[in-house]
Amino acid sequence: MSTKEKSSVIVELYDLALTERKDDRFGRVVTAKSLSENDLVNIAITRRTDLNATTLKSSIEILKEIAIEQIVNGASVNFGLGYFNLTVNGVFIGDNAKWDASQHSLAVNATPTAELRNAVKATAVDVRGMAVAGPVINKLTDVSSGEENSRLTPGGGVNLIGSKIKIEGDAPGVGLSLINQETEEVISIPQTSILVNDPSKITFLVPAGLAAGDYKLSLCTQYSPSVKTPLKEARTYLFDYVLNVASR
Repeated sequence: MSTKEKSSVIVELYDLALTERKDDRFGRVVTAKSLSENDLVNIAITRRTDLNATTLKSSIEILKEIAIEQIVNGASVNFGLGYFNLTVNGVFIGDNAKWDASQHSLAVNATPTAELRNAVKATAVDVRGMAVAGPVINKLTDVSSGEENSRLTPGGGVNLIGSKIKIEGDAPGVGLSLINQETEEVISIPQTSILVNDPSKITFLVPAGLAAGDYKLSLCTQYSPSVKTPLKEARTYLFDYVLNVASR
């Protein structure tokens, strides 16, 4: 790594309800910040004043376009922080089986580079103890595809499993929303699209017209199981995983 400062992260602990032991916990890295491509470019030019933001962004776009072009034509590409290649999902019956789009699909396999793996190994970890009681999403399932923590299907259903995730309260921002990672547009999920709203499970419908792209899910609520009235201040939880909406 080129940075001289020692890298470090904070880990908070949560109840692990899947085991018999009542004191079992699982750790979750506290997200210090969420950075876009533009943010990275701006950091780069503060460190290297001879760099130009427009040139950097153009270079990144050109390289991304070439990398995608090569990957979808069967190449294994080392780009940025990982190695990328295509894999095949689905079973073929017989030696002369043909491609069936209803049974088979291509997926991208991404493997971190040694540089990134080594940087992660060298990162110091500060376990801060139990997290402040608040909403936590443990798993997201796209009902249409069955995929977990990775995909959204426009018009399809989504199941959220977690703790203290019930949507409650009327403070500004309360509800579910999807944040487009490229445009930063925030798409609110209408209350009428939330079919199940329980403390440990939420089921909602993805907007039918949701554009293709990468999204993050944000949940904001004033719910608390220990009081009868909503909390005075809303608590927001940003799901760790980036969720993809494929082009149709």
